[in-house]
Amino acid sequence: MNKNFAAPSELGRLQSLVFGVGLFGLIGWVVGLVLSGHAREMFFHTYLVAYVFWVGIALGCLGWLMIQYLGGATWGIVIRRILESGAHTLILMAVLFVPIIVGIKDIYQWAEIDQIANEELRTLVAKKTAWLNPGFFTLRAVIYFAILLLLTIVLRRLSHKLDATGDPQNIGSAQNWSGPGFLIYGLVCTFASIDWVMSLDPEWFSSLFGLLTIAGQGVASMALIIMVCVVLAKREPMNHILKPKHFHDFGKLLMALVCVWAYFSFSQLLIIWSGNLPEEIPWYIERFKGPWRYIGLALIGLHFLLPFFLLLSRDLKKNSRRLVMVAWLIIVMRFVDLFWVIVPSMENDHHQAVKLSSYPIYILATIGFGGIWLGWFFWQLRQRDLVPHRDPQFEEAISGGSHH
Repeated sequence: MNKNFAAPSELGRLQSLVFGVGLFGLIGWVVGLVLSGHAREMFFHTYLVAYVFWVGIALGCLGWLMIQYLGGATWGIVIRRILESGAHTLILMAVLFVPIIVGIKDIYQWAEIDQIANEELRTLVAKKTAWLNPGFFTLRAVIYFAILLLLTIVLRRLSHKLDATGDPQNIGSAQNWSGPGFLIYGLVCTFASIDWVMSLDPEWFSSLFGLLTIAGQGVASMALIIMVCVVLAKREPMNHILKPKHFHDFGKLLMALVCVWAYFSFSQLLIIWSGNLPEEIPWYIERFKGPWRYIGLALIGLHFLLPFFLLLSRDLKKNSRRLVMVAWLIIVMRFVDLFWVIVPSMENDHHQAVKLSSYPIYILATIGFGGIWLGWFFWQLRQRDLVPHRDPQFEEAISGGSHH
């Protein structure tokens, strides 16, 4: 490993810190489950929310990894190791999907048709059993992860070869994989979002849901990338590499994805609301009632309007300390968005409704899950040089970062 670009020893301490915070979350999660009175049901419900949140960030990192190869932009070079480490967590997420398969009947209505009290809904679900059945659901998940892990492993190996040989042909190979790979990635993410989230309400459907999910993954992963870059920029060697221009680029990407997420969210609402179809509209009506109404308003204000107006500022995007505050806000609101999308669907099925006092259990589960995910992430980040210094564009990436 080149000493000039080796990961700082502080990353080991940071890895221990996130494990510690994650352990606190896991303990709180277990205590909350015991006190909830319906531990098994709550375990699988909270697990799904935490899982979808963190697998979304992992998928977002893989998506950005392919985009930076395809775009050829220098901003991608300085964060390539972060993206590779984030994508590598998909190995962990593939293993952690097993509990969802185990608890499939506790999560999804369609897994136990006989238990659906509403006869009309039971008839509708029965017509979808060719797709919505536990066996095929599991097989599809295996296929999704096989494809995603293939893309991750191939791109990492090409990156390793570039480090070892400095041969620019490896960049060309990575681009050749990333072109069709990104299209396949989009299809996999779309079908996975339909299986894992949209099918929670088997009566509801949205043609925009896959695109909305991918946009959300892009937002969350870029917010995390900014956070990690702020940490690394304070230490050798990245304090000489990450410059205000890089943070300005990341801020522009974050703003673009926030706008895309808002556009898809509004488009989905507009299409469904104007269509006023009995299969689609109840999904939104349920989220316009009670506390869900206020969470929806918070998403408009804090997931779109506030970040949008803050990120309009050129100075804020160049200031890593200010930018990281916006990134933190967006990460929190990504969790709130998933909570708003997932939990009402699980409350409305044949399970007992979750009390408002039980909602902190979802937060603790996500924190606990995050400790495991981030621990794996930082472990990967420590394994190699923090930047691909043998990339042909590396010098340009560094000099470009010092402009403005």
